[in-house]
Amino acid sequence: MTKKIKRPKLTVPQINCDVKAGKIINPEFVVKCPAGCQDPKYHVYGTDIYASYSSVCGAAIHSGVLDNSGGKILVRKVAGQSGYKGSYSNGVQSLSLPRWRESFIVSEGKPQRGVTYPSALTYSSSKSPAAKTDEATKAYQKPPVPGTTAQPVTLTQVTGATATGAAHASLPKPSPSAGSTSSSLRPQPVGLRSGELDLWATSTYTSGQNSPHADPGEMDLWKPGSVLLDAGFVPKEELSTRALEPLSQGDPNCKIDLSFVIDGSSSIGKRRFRIQKQFLADVAQALDIGPAGPLMGIVQYGDNPSAQFNLRTHMNSRDLRTAIEKITQRGGLSNAANGNRGSAPNVAVVIVDGWPTDKVEEASRFARESGINIFFITVEGATENEKQYVVEPNFSHKAVCRTNGFYSLNVQSWFSLHKTVQALVKRVCDTDRLACSKTCLNSADIGFVIDGSSSVGTGNFRTVLQFVANLSKEFEISDIDTRIGAVQYTYEQRLEFGFDDYNTKSDILNAIKRVGYWSGGTSTGAAINYALEQLFKKSKPNKRKLMILITDGRSYDDVRIPAMVAHHKGVITYAIGVAWAAQDELEVIATHPAKDHSFFVDEFDNLYKFVPKVIQNICTEFNSQPRN
Repeated sequence: MTKKIKRPKLTVPQINCDVKAGKIINPEFVVKCPAGCQDPKYHVYGTDIYASYSSVCGAAIHSGVLDNSGGKILVRKVAGQSGYKGSYSNGVQSLSLPRWRESFIVSEGKPQRGVTYPSALTYSSSKSPAAKTDEATKAYQKPPVPGTTAQPVTLTQVTGATATGAAHASLPKPSPSAGSTSSSLRPQPVGLRSGELDLWATSTYTSGQNSPHADPGEMDLWKPGSVLLDAGFVPKEELSTRALEPLSQGDPNCKIDLSFVIDGSSSIGKRRFRIQKQFLADVAQALDIGPAGPLMGIVQYGDNPSAQFNLRTHMNSRDLRTAIEKITQRGGLSNAANGNRGSAPNVAVVIVDGWPTDKVEEASRFARESGINIFFITVEGATENEKQYVVEPNFSHKAVCRTNGFYSLNVQSWFSLHKTVQALVKRVCDTDRLACSKTCLNSADIGFVIDGSSSVGTGNFRTVLQFVANLSKEFEISDIDTRIGAVQYTYEQRLEFGFDDYNTKSDILNAIKRVGYWSGGTSTGAAINYALEQLFKKSKPNKRKLMILITDGRSYDDVRIPAMVAHHKGVITYAIGVAWAAQDELEVIATHPAKDHSFFVDEFDNLYKFVPKVIQNICTEFNSQPRN
């Protein structure tokens, strides 16, 4: 008789509630979640498709695959997204996120036929967050060999001095790879294009030359998913460590993340390219690079922009100067601003020889709105022969953050470039004047939804408008900073002014004063729907969307579904009730957790007291969001 061969049982690794998908390198895996992951402290970002900064188990509960008792789930990594939508589902409030570099989806933990799943997970940090405490898994990547794709190798670190020494001894030394400027101990996530070299992240991925995901055609400098603008800041817990202590901690009075975008086009020539490199080395020395001070990365552009090295590749001025000396020229036409990134470093300095040959206004505007302080150094004007390539002669005026001269430096000759070192260093370190840096006060589209029903009365309505004005005064208002809009409602709704109507603080305050009292019933649900359609539908994708609703009574219509739609669309809703407002409705309207987004005031004259608290909560929430 033939014995029936038993298939080996799948060993399912267990993870904790706080494990984020981005910490796990495996592209597809089955894991077991413990009970109790419904807790709000395990943050989730997105709906159906989740940013990899999310808790794996929290996302599984939010999606309905698991309940709070835990269980097995199947996780599959997918490409990064733009516009992750927050929503409340199955007891979990997921948050919105403008952009993240990697996503994942969860489904029931049933292994697919013919697919082998890992019995042990590979993590991107030194210690495994698994439940076991007697061992930790480390993932290292072998040096890439030309013609092959680098694969992660899992080593198990056993406690004890001998085992530790052996693990260190077995670390492979990095070796140069064809087409690669730097390598990483962390494998490239699924879905990351070679164009998304992570200039602003903590480590640079191995060249995607041989990767099935590589798409060299998508390496435009300012394009979403590009070398400069789509990599994003990596959360502190994901920062890679280095074996060597930096020589200097850096200048704490100039703590900025600085990217230089240098001209490697054919028009610049080898001699001028060397002058440009010497200028960068001089700036690196003047800045005093270090982890407690400025960090510096470099992108070279021509036809195909590429990251030479990222912000954390070199942690002191000496190493940075050595790396700058090794940069080689790429050539091509001068395409300085093709596309953009949704979330950005503090400062980008763009060195241009003459004029760019592509359009910069739209791309630069998006970059400014995403928080990049762009400085342009323009060296020598275009000659008569070069003017045929000029697309925008006034490009620097359109590209910089402010047109007051602070962000522009014009150099008559390449041989005079060294004279601008001190002037540039002084400007980039003057953080008080970096007007495009994103804060809680300059990065939102805020829509006020104001109850104008009969129970409010003319006098109290003016008090409400003063409250709206007092809140608005706290924000930095312009067409690229915070924008304000307002809707008044009774049974009906009226758009008082939209986000694009006024772009100065004085104009906004005057517009608020001119709002006339309407009088009528109270249909708050319909007003929320109206605001979503007439205000927030026209909000910019890289802006935080805030709705601040003020009402003095219970709504005549249902507010639950409109509020749910608002939350699903990523609109952060604050509900402020006065006098006869219904507390239960305020909590339904408000974004979760309601205690941070709903307020009750006993009378209109006390509204002003809540201005600091509302601003504080808006800023606390902004500062808790991961930066991409």
